[in-house]
Amino acid sequence: MQDGTSKNAPLGGSFAAVRRFLAELHSDARRSGYVFLGDSTFFQQQCRKGILDALIDPTMRDFCVSEVVLGEQSIFDALNHARTPSLMAPFQAIFVRNVRALYQRGSKKEEFAAIDAYFREANPQALIIFIAEHLHIPADVRRMDMQDKEQYEKIRETLGIHCGMVELAEASETDAMRWVVETAALAGVRCDADAARGLIDALHGEMMSIASEVEKLLLYVSGRSQITLADVEAMVASARQRSLYELTDAISAHDKARALLLLQGLLNASDGGEDAAIGHLYMLARTFRQMLVVLEKNVRDSHAIWQALWPGFRVAPFAVDDLIRQARRYKSRRDLMRMIERVARADRDLRSSPIDKRLVLEQLVMDLAAVGQTART
Repeated sequence: MQDGTSKNAPLGGSFAAVRRFLAELHSDARRSGYVFLGDSTFFQQQCRKGILDALIDPTMRDFCVSEVVLGEQSIFDALNHARTPSLMAPFQAIFVRNVRALYQRGSKKEEFAAIDAYFREANPQALIIFIAEHLHIPADVRRMDMQDKEQYEKIRETLGIHCGMVELAEASETDAMRWVVETAALAGVRCDADAARGLIDALHGEMMSIASEVEKLLLYVSGRSQITLADVEAMVASARQRSLYELTDAISAHDKARALLLLQGLLNASDGGEDAAIGHLYMLARTFRQMLVVLEKNVRDSHAIWQALWPGFRVAPFAVDDLIRQARRYKSRRDLMRMIERVARADRDLRSSPIDKRLVLEQLVMDLAAVGQTART
């Protein structure tokens, strides 16, 4: 590959972390618990699939896999579930979400004492996976937010005593490009370096969206042996990016009717599946985080934004002015934090297999458009 990227070099970063984790699942070194650190949906799904493939009989998944959302259920529920043998579940995988709740409002001494007691005599036929998706780990960990660093250390000093720590950071541009090229090669297709770079840039390095688009590109070039930059430009709609910023523009302007129309356009342009819906949520959360940085650093022009937003957290060039303008509509950090929290809540709701995913997204957009409205109307 170009850019000094050797196509023979192994993937690093979270790709390597996932590879090590999956290897450990098949070894005697497997732990009774793990913590997935980071908000990367793509890498979380890679790990989850590895767990199911390695440890769970496909015919028994309904009985063997459980989801516990802290705040709605307690950690005691999760531990009791893991501790209790089941005739219907020869091996249990318990995914514990909203780990942040363990570190809010008080010391949680009883909760951590119960965790400590469980792992001292853990059920060998159960695996507990704590998902700390409230943390964001950039590809360059030196750019990790101070608050996230503090949360990371708290988790390491508590859950990390007993659990394996799996860092799911953003993919670096180099690793993401290499993954695209290797994935295409496995399908017998050569992907140009320029095409891989164009894909990464168009989707801001978001691996869930990249994986989805690679799958579509392979279908698009069926019968050919190469993916070119022209194919990427034809298939990976810059219109989708523009539609996203149009949606956040309507949300920040509190225009609920326009926001709902734009959401319908985004949904109609995608396959409507769970991965697509989660991808939309990821991009919304990412955009609101970018606005938060713009607001906190008082960014007022396109020159300053490149200093404020680090590599891997870039804005599409056409959207710079829009992002600054939208961010400045919010008068407080608190409003943007509320937006991010509501997106996270919608993400949790989607993963609980709701009857109507579209309804979850529509309600989210309505809620987001209302944030901060009362104070300025």
